[in-house]
Amino acid sequence: MGQKFQTQAINDEILEALSLKNRYNFLNNNLMSILTQEEFGFLRNVQRFCLRYEKKNDITHGPEEDVYDWIDDFGKEGYISRAHPFEEIDLNYEEHGLTVEMMRNLAVDMFDPQFAMAGGATVLAINPLHWHHEDMPVRLEALKDLVVGDAPGCICITEPERGSDAVHQLTVCDEQDDGSCILNGDKIYNTNAVRSKWAVVYATAEKNNGNKMAQFLVDTSWDGWNCERVFIPWVPKVYLGKEHLENLRVPKEYILGGVGKGREYLFEGLVPERIGIAIMGICECWGSVAHAALYANMRKQFDQEILKFQGVGFLLSELWAKTTNLTLALLKFCEAFDEKVEKFGGEDKIPKNISQAMVSAASQLKFHCTSLCKDVCYEAGNLMGGAGLCDNTLMQDYIGISRIQEIVGGSRQIQQYIMSLALRTLFKMSV
Repeated sequence: MGQKFQTQAINDEILEALSLKNRYNFLNNNLMSILTQEEFGFLRNVQRFCLRYEKKNDITHGPEEDVYDWIDDFGKEGYISRAHPFEEIDLNYEEHGLTVEMMRNLAVDMFDPQFAMAGGATVLAINPLHWHHEDMPVRLEALKDLVVGDAPGCICITEPERGSDAVHQLTVCDEQDDGSCILNGDKIYNTNAVRSKWAVVYATAEKNNGNKMAQFLVDTSWDGWNCERVFIPWVPKVYLGKEHLENLRVPKEYILGGVGKGREYLFEGLVPERIGIAIMGICECWGSVAHAALYANMRKQFDQEILKFQGVGFLLSELWAKTTNLTLALLKFCEAFDEKVEKFGGEDKIPKNISQAMVSAASQLKFHCTSLCKDVCYEAGNLMGGAGLCDNTLMQDYIGISRIQEIVGGSRQIQQYIMSLALRTLFKMSV
């Protein structure tokens, strides 16, 4: 499979069986009866590109490789984001939407989960630019840079003292007479920030006042942008940042949403963001189950394949069943979301009432998928014994990245809080 490792711990036959091609085959054999012909066709196209790319570039997924080097090539193929058609930058993707994004992620995540995570952070910067470019050349230039892979992007919401409390921010924006704004404050845990050319940044005209938030596009080469890396050992190839904004001037044309618009613009992106994280979680489940299923059917102990032992076979069957069932739920959500946007959205916008109606469902899926991901990745690795812990396969990446998915994009407790509020609303609607 081209894997580079310090010491080979798995025999050649099993390593070959764990190739990306065979893992894709395992995934496809599970999904071909679930997906539509169009969905499956797009999935296969992305898979074919990943297979060729891995072979042509001798990708080993080893520790020395920089996943950001691959962004340009994936972007040129249209595989950084398919959330929208991007007609405004003359791409006109026929296959697009949340369901297509799920297919893209299934292929890319199995290729390399840390690369998929970095790409997912760029998508978070793409969405607000798509919705609020207003045909301004500087915004369209930034949007195209991100979509075609010329530069990674990031979104800066979280702050050192605010965590998941996204609306009571301390980063302030001061409006100037010429229409520009001056930003001062600190952000943290922002995926890609260290490597990004473009950042979508939130600030407020009055500390702790969510009604006075604003949304900005920032060129990270500007004076006042100071960024250092926050190293997360579970995702060693992904660059998260801590940013200190010091008198950073944002020209008028880079203000995506002025004071009073920031909170609205923040929340319009939460449903796609949380579903995006849920998608990543279920993709990591499939990657782990594929590894474990292939391994358990070949690895012998006591003269028989370990899958035949109930302790292995029954647990692996449970992981497989839960992954399949939650995939169906996530797929249904994505298809319903796309249908509603097409029917009611117009110009590829997300109608406010649709976004609000699907907030609790997005939190449910983000909560459930990331929780399952944490369990499936660990248990699948555990079933593989030492082979699931060493550096001979991508299992170490799956186990590592699964540790953080419950936290990113709003912690587990935040999702539970949102769901509890939804239950209160449902009560009032029902009684």
